[in-house]
Amino acid sequence: MAQKATKTLAASNTRRLNQTLYITLAAHSLWWFLRALVFRASFSRRSVILYLVLSAPQLLIQLYFERLSRPTLNPDGAVKRAGEDLDAKGLTEYMWDVVYWSYGCIVMAAIMGDYAWFLWAVIPAYSLYAAWGMYTGMRGGYQDAAGMPQPQASKRQAKMEKRGGQKMQYR
Repeated sequence: MAQKATKTLAASNTRRLNQTLYITLAAHSLWWFLRALVFRASFSRRSVILYLVLSAPQLLIQLYFERLSRPTLNPDGAVKRAGEDLDAKGLTEYMWDVVYWSYGCIVMAAIMGDYAWFLWAVIPAYSLYAAWGMYTGMRGGYQDAAGMPQPQASKRQAKMEKRGGQKMQYR
């Protein structure tokens, strides 16, 4: 069972990338099908330009994930490189949020029309909200509700306080 973690990560990445590819194909095909065949009256150059510009971040992120996380195999079928973890926290998690939100925007724009692209504004709005929260927290020194800075207790102190403080033992 050599390199079990590598094999597991490679299988997980392959499964998730394939699933993402199928969802992407379905969402984009739905947009083109509904815009070109069902809602012909609202299919215009403006509609296509909005689609291309606002779906581009999702497509670029997916291409980035493919290049970074698609496992590579040796000629004998062994895993040469498992790729980066797609379940990583931080920026990867945020990029998955953008991808999933883009799917929703594409489907809603296919069904409801070009005004549904305004849903895309939620992503930068959330980013600004998160950045503002981090800025005010760092500027204020992470103060409590009363405005007093909180001293950072060690893990040992926190455990002792949770148990009820330090107790004397007599023998």
